[in-house]
Amino acid sequence: MVKRRVHVAAAAIISADGREVLLARRPSNVDHGGLWEFPGGKLAPYETGLEGLKRELHEELGVEIQRAQPLIRIHHEYSDKHILLDVWQVHEFSGEPFGREGQAVRWVPMAELVNYPFPAANLPILKAVMLPTEYLITAEEEDEVLFLARLERALVEDGVRLVQLRAKTLDESAYLARAEQALALCRRFEARLLLNGAPELLSRLDADGIHLTSERLMSLERRPIAEGKWLSASTHDRGQLVQAGRLGCDFVTLSPLRTTPSHPEVAPMGWHDFQQLVERAAMPVFALGGMTRFDANHARAVGAQGIASIRDFWK
Repeated sequence: MVKRRVHVAAAAIISADGREVLLARRPSNVDHGGLWEFPGGKLAPYETGLEGLKRELHEELGVEIQRAQPLIRIHHEYSDKHILLDVWQVHEFSGEPFGREGQAVRWVPMAELVNYPFPAANLPILKAVMLPTEYLITAEEEDEVLFLARLERALVEDGVRLVQLRAKTLDESAYLARAEQALALCRRFEARLLLNGAPELLSRLDADGIHLTSERLMSLERRPIAEGKWLSASTHDRGQLVQAGRLGCDFVTLSPLRTTPSHPEVAPMGWHDFQQLVERAAMPVFALGGMTRFDANHARAVGAQGIASIRDFWK
């Protein structure tokens, strides 16, 4: 049976302080009735994603989009149809949103999103909404005082809110000692810290999650940590992205976009191949490999969650 294909535009409308997102409740007489969703609707044949979203938000909520940016595109298979969710993050809009079609509309704190029931296709959007657009990977730093000073500078001056603690030169004891200090610093500035190492490290330090190397990713048969923790992974090709989706990774890095000093022998994939891979990823993807904050908008335009970097944040 050939499934019908449905193209839907949806909006992640974030409050000015970045702490709340607008949700709408589906009417009881439609598919997934009673569940919550990110507002939007089906595109007409002649519309682009943004055009359709502007029309839908005016019809449903009485607001006018002034500035929006791509957030994530999700392909989801139901038994009878293939859904493409074209999701945009709305940065600015005019008007006060209300349910023009009688639907319930509610501003929901980010921390409470996990308490709301959503259609399955919406679940990756939750991750994308809760994640920032910049992902700091710490550099190999021998001096502990300098390490903490550089991390604090990134948190304070750059506003970094997602950190991966990478320290391959440290043994487990030294790594955990550094991780404990890094976690305390991240907590001060409401940033998340992921440990780059064995999932079992979380039993010794209550960090926010684990980042898997591509080798560890491919060796696993199931998600190695609890759903309440963040799981990310390094990926470099479609097979690894598929495996990340199978394990239930919350997000991944995809690299290398460009040739890097650390891996000059690896051919970069470039933006075109990156976009093709991201299109079918089942989770948010950070662009990695020679990235700087000047690449952030380009990365978002081709489907990335944002950029991951060592050198651009570690100064």
